[in-house]
Amino acid sequence: MMPSTLKWLKLLADPTRVRIVRILNREKLSVAELQEILAMGQSRISSQLAQLKSGGLLEDERSGKHIFYQLSQPAGESAQALETMLAVVENAAKEIPECSQDDQALQLAIAKRSDRARSYFDELAGKFGRNYVPGRSWKGLAETLLKLMTPGVVADLGAGEGTLSQLLAQRAEKVIAIDSSEKMVEFGASIARKNGYTNLEYRLGDIQSPPIDDNSVDLCLFSQALHHANKPEQALDEAFRITKPGGRVVVMDLLKHDFEEARELYADLWLGFAEVEIRSFLDSAGFEQIESAIVDKENEHPHFQTLMAIAHKPA
Repeated sequence: MMPSTLKWLKLLADPTRVRIVRILNREKLSVAELQEILAMGQSRISSQLAQLKSGGLLEDERSGKHIFYQLSQPAGESAQALETMLAVVENAAKEIPECSQDDQALQLAIAKRSDRARSYFDELAGKFGRNYVPGRSWKGLAETLLKLMTPGVVADLGAGEGTLSQLLAQRAEKVIAIDSSEKMVEFGASIARKNGYTNLEYRLGDIQSPPIDDNSVDLCLFSQALHHANKPEQALDEAFRITKPGGRVVVMDLLKHDFEEARELYADLWLGFAEVEIRSFLDSAGFEQIESAIVDKENEHPHFQTLMAIAHKPA
């Protein structure tokens, strides 16, 4: 028993392996589910799983196309040693801030299992547009859906040059596009004038304190903007402030990733967000009826994924 106990202690000196063992003590999970819960890349998780399995802490089983991992089920003295080790894991978890979020993410992953329609569309999101089909494109689909919308007054927070704002202006009562770059605001405003959008107004401002009145917009939109905010939670608090009772907020952002070069290449302050993290921000801000999904998966390195969340302000 002693050699295996020493090996387990060495393995569990790593915080990531503590997190993995802890959640697998609660539920049997696939690598894809572990990725989602831990917000880590597949290669990193697979490496950690291999070490834990080699050390005798985990076992796996195949179910269809998927491999599921669970804690080993030893007998006798080894079972007692494992039980003792799991108590140590739970104590160690108190020193790892991510563990409390892991619990929420685990519940979300389990809930998704029973949502067959959502699982289907999550899978479809990674395939749409991969194969050529004449006349079918994301642009065509977006244009069609926009024609069906009547979004009222819209705040596009972190609008950039305002491509989305201009699309929304075709149907909205009014669009207020906010950006912190004076050049972006000038450029967007000139394009709006050129195209005759009288209901599209560009304003210079920060998404963490947008120059918009309280309870004045029907739809608040963040499109790949939150990962540029110093305080994403504050930006969503402000979204709650400016949204009318019964109005909605939509967040489109990158799923958490480990492509550090994004900070230099794209001036990203955050390397995306875990799905449970965005849901927590929205909940803390006061929004209800929160829905989220992974809506796009890029095939090319660094394989960015796009997370969408929609929520309502109580009426």
